[in-house]
Amino acid sequence: MGMKDQFQDKSEQWQEQAKQKAAQAKQEGRERGPQRGQQRDEETERLLSEEQDRLDQDYDA
Repeated sequence: MGMKDQFQDKSEQWQEQAKQKAAQAKQEGRERGPQRGQQRDEETERLLSEEQDRLDQDYDA
């Protein structure tokens, strides 16, 4: 086996590994997606509530 063949084999192995890792990361992202969305919604709701409280205090003064 020549040097060219060795490099080509290594390249193909790395490409395959990269594809597998990308697929795995994509799957993990799908599994975690709903939880992240729920946390963001709660955080957004809390920030909106705080902003509304500040606005109400400004008008009460």
